[in-house]
Amino acid sequence: MQHYKFKGLIAAPFTPMDPRGDLNIDLIPELANSLKQNYIQGAFIIGSTGEGVSLTLDEKKEMIGAWKKEQEDDFKVIALIASNSLKEGQELAEFAAETGLYGMAILPPFYFKINSPVKLSTYCRELSAVVPSLPVYYYHIPALSGVNLSMYEFLKKANDIPNLVGIKYTAPDLYDFRKCLTYQDCRYDLLWGMDETLIAAMAMGAQGGVGSTYNYAAPLYIEMMEAFHQGNLSKAQRLQSMSIEIVDVLVRHGGILAGKYFMKHIGLDCGEFRPQVGGIEDEDTFREDLHSIDFNRYASMSWETV
Repeated sequence: MQHYKFKGLIAAPFTPMDPRGDLNIDLIPELANSLKQNYIQGAFIIGSTGEGVSLTLDEKKEMIGAWKKEQEDDFKVIALIASNSLKEGQELAEFAAETGLYGMAILPPFYFKINSPVKLSTYCRELSAVVPSLPVYYYHIPALSGVNLSMYEFLKKANDIPNLVGIKYTAPDLYDFRKCLTYQDCRYDLLWGMDETLIAAMAMGAQGGVGSTYNYAAPLYIEMMEAFHQGNLSKAQRLQSMSIEIVDVLVRHGGILAGKYFMKHIGLDCGEFRPQVGGIEDEDTFREDLHSIDFNRYASMSWETV
């Protein structure tokens, strides 16, 4: 399959919730507009940041339908297909294809865990087969999925899947990442998924990245990538250090859940995560931490929907 290779940033957007914990679909146009105005090239929806595993099948479909309305030629939308049920995953994949979404990503089952590249390729083959025209990525995030296999060995077993186009690589193994990137003359689109080490992946050849902090700190990464490509490594390193400070604040306030408070800070209130994730304990301290790292200097701007 001839496919597009991303050269830039894709945001993993938050799923907006209202005070009752229901979807707030009305906010999605404004979220998408903010990403586009900040030079983000696409959205990776209902993933980890989008708490896709906490959504019902109907809610996932509602999110796909809402984000499809924001898709453009230069702003592509990829939906994560995450389910312990292969049949349910196939149903959601078919819905994404029928809706006209650009692509999908596959998360492996996270209860009965797959333990070999052969079994993983078989699972991805069956899920991809129902949508032969849809570009498919594999989502490698062993810290959350519990499936920690060599992606290079996976590609060797999965290279007969015609619509498998790449991997969202959210793991620190740059050795394996580079092997995947150069496999079969750089056939696959390898998207780096760890914002805090983006320039390390770029040094290995990464052209694109998918991340949550791109929702609210896109200017930082755009400037960092430009500096790297211009050969100004010291500037790129300094900006990566700022990214690390942002991630440190994120981790200090509970990790992924604190991301919605970054969004609230830039004027896009996505509500709270559902109870299994929850919210931060001290919002005043969070705001103080943002001030201490001069976060506003690199924060994304939000625009009202036109």
